Formats: sequence, C-alpha cells, structure tokens
Amino acid sequence: MTNPKTVLTGMYAAEAQYLAAGGPGEASFDILAPFFSPDVVLHQADGLPYGGIWRGHEGIERFFLAMGGVWESFEMVEQEFLATGETSVVRTQVHARARATGRELAFPILQTIKVTDGRIGEVRPFYWDTGAVAAVCAVPAPVR
Repeated sequence: MTNPKTVLTGMYAAEAQYLAAGGPGEASFDILAPFFSPDVVLHQADGLPYGGIWRGHEGIERFFLAMGGVWESFEMVEQEFLATGETSVVRTQVHARARATGRELAFPILQTIKVTDGRIGEVRPFYWDTGAVAAVCAVPAPVR
C-alpha cells in the first residue's frame, strides 16, 4: 500500500469506521495507526479549539480526543482528491455540530498531506474561516 491515493482512501475509510465504532475514547486507535508514520506531525491552526501541533501516534490519538470534545458530529459530506503524489491535496466539505453550543456549520477544509513509504508523515489542514469554526464552538460569556 504505497500509492498515496490508496493510503489516503484507506485512511479516510478507517477514520469513518473508527468514528462509527464510537470514536475517541471508545474505539481503538489501532484501526488508524497503520496509515500514519510513527513520527507523523499534524499542524492545526492555532485559532481552532484543537489548534496546535500534534506529534506521533499518541499525538494523533490525543488530537482525535480533543476534536471529539469539540464536535458532537463531524461529517465529511464530500471529498475530492486534487493531487495525489508524495504531497497530496484533498478538499473536504464538512458538516459539523458543536458539542458545547449545538450549533451547526458547513465548511471546506483543504489538506496537504505528505505520504512517504506508504504512510502519512505530515498533515496540514487549511480551514476557510477558523474564526467561524471557533465562534460556532464558543459558549457566550454570561451577561452581567
């Protein structure tokens, strides 16, 4: 499994299976681990509730826990592989519902994903509007 598109389609299918089995804290990360290099790096925008740099399998698993704490549902409704080489580009249309507020948002994410030796080594998601994502997830401060 060294073809980048095969790796990516396999990972997204495993992610869907992982989430269907209960996701973070419920399902085993073992279903996703084979798709990621042991030293994988995920770069999330700092303006997101789960922003920061997540490293290694443990980091990816903690990221899924953090993201699961933010989103009640996170559905990838449409996906397009724009380039599939060592650095692949994937456009995903998402429909999500924030856990804290119950508000919903539809938004695109564009990801650059480096695949080396049949495993994902780096992921850089680009959100169209990180401010809108953060706002949907934020509980307003009480009025005094």
